[in-house]
Amino acid sequence: MLTDYHVHMAETGEFTTDYLKEYLQKAKEKGIEELGISEHAYFFHETSDIISNPWIDNRRGLNFKDYQQFFDQARAEGLNIKMGIEMDYRPGKEKEMEAFINARPFDYVIGSVHWIGDWGIDLAIHREEYEKRDINKAYEQYFDQIVTLAESELFDFVGHIDLIKIFSYKPDDQNFVEKQYDRAVEALAKSGTCIEISTAGLRKPVGEIYPDPILLQKCYEAGVGIVTCSDAHAPKHVGYAFDQSLELARSIGYKEIQVFNQRRRETYPLG
Repeated sequence: MLTDYHVHMAETGEFTTDYLKEYLQKAKEKGIEELGISEHAYFFHETSDIISNPWIDNRRGLNFKDYQQFFDQARAEGLNIKMGIEMDYRPGKEKEMEAFINARPFDYVIGSVHWIGDWGIDLAIHREEYEKRDINKAYEQYFDQIVTLAESELFDFVGHIDLIKIFSYKPDDQNFVEKQYDRAVEALAKSGTCIEISTAGLRKPVGEIYPDPILLQKCYEAGVGIVTCSDAHAPKHVGYAFDQSLELARSIGYKEIQVFNQRRRETYPLG
């Protein structure tokens, strides 16, 4: 079994079944049996009480009913697609996030950390902020959110769990880094939250898969489940470099993958 659950459509096209078929065709070519669309939640007006800043507000223009109708139409046409969402985790907004999630029939929900306050850590326009900040403090603040994200038990898996490395800014102290990993893994294991092995980092300046192999090893040893994802923003990215993510997963010891349906989790052989 292979999954690609972290897939976006809105930035390169519209929510139409014709465009979806391009994604499904690429998934078929890559041997991916479980494809899911997980649009950024911040695009929808219904999340304005969860996250708001000028960058996001300029991009928020969708109504969730149109997203729902898209999936209803896809299923009416017999297209095999899972309904997901990628939600920016915001500390202190757990009740609002829970209300948004529980009111909608998702197959799975991705929790991601893209913001430390109003600093968009993966935005090129904010890259210079790394030069201004203490990188150890930034990592600590980032993993603070990964921990509370997992502890919230609102999400099925964490997106690109070490996204903070995207521009290759990393602490020199490996022991410090692994302490951040350890507390994140502990929270993941206790809450039963999975992670994705994401090839998106190979397309970013860091040129690495998310997560770091050391972090993935710790997840494996703690019994944290995985899904495989590409963070595709166009059909051509579906299943991107999955040979590398499979090689990494197997080298760590993973033999199983998680599959989600209506927020219920099942385990299948990997690959």
